[in-house]
Amino acid sequence: MKIEINAVKRDVKGTGASRRLRHAGSIPGILYGDGKESVSLDLEHKSLFLQFRHEAFHASILTLNLDGNKESVLLRDYQMHPVRNTIQHIDFQRVNENEKIHVKVPFHFINAEVSPGVKLNGGIVAHIMTEVNISCLPKNLPEFIEVDLAGLDIGQSIHLSEIKVAEGVEFVQLAHNNDAAVTSVAKPKVVVEEVEVKPAEVAADGAPVAEGTPAADGAKPADGAKPADGAKPSDGAAKSDKAK
Repeated sequence: MKIEINAVKRDVKGTGASRRLRHAGSIPGILYGDGKESVSLDLEHKSLFLQFRHEAFHASILTLNLDGNKESVLLRDYQMHPVRNTIQHIDFQRVNENEKIHVKVPFHFINAEVSPGVKLNGGIVAHIMTEVNISCLPKNLPEFIEVDLAGLDIGQSIHLSEIKVAEGVEFVQLAHNNDAAVTSVAKPKVVVEEVEVKPAEVAADGAPVAEGTPAADGAKPADGAKPADGAKPSDGAAKSDKAK
């Protein structure tokens, strides 16, 4: 995917000038590298933001059309507004086709749904890394690197050394003897739901009381029933005995 960016040189510099550019719908930027002088840029926000949203914009050799002169560049840095999600500033680096570049490229994970760990055992895929730093010549730069999970079972993982890349592409971490894990399949967590058990109410004679039945405390004995041992008769019962 070839992406071309249009820009013009920006003569006015400073915080105030950059703020005025943003209010006018432009983005302040800078172009540097390859032993040449840095150039301040003025880029139209709407068209640039449409390209910026593509994944390839962040890991591809871009063509910068600066006042009619085209150069190969890489996106090196940018700042976003914390609330408005607009680009506040953007940096591009010139590319020399004969010099290796270090670039972060995304991983694309495929065949997770047919892996034994997921399809047969209900495992959950964990993406430990979503991008990786590579070293290569500009002509060998991939837009992304595929990671095939077709053979992955529960408890297994894929490391950098197990991923195939095009000739001329190297993982920077491997060059530093860091064979990091990229993805794995883990057992699903079993959630045990806690159920609150309420203690059953107990009647005076020790038998459990069914729901809807008045409890022993405060309950009146049935007519003719003998009060429990040690219990005082009700006022009405006492008066009846005196009457006799």
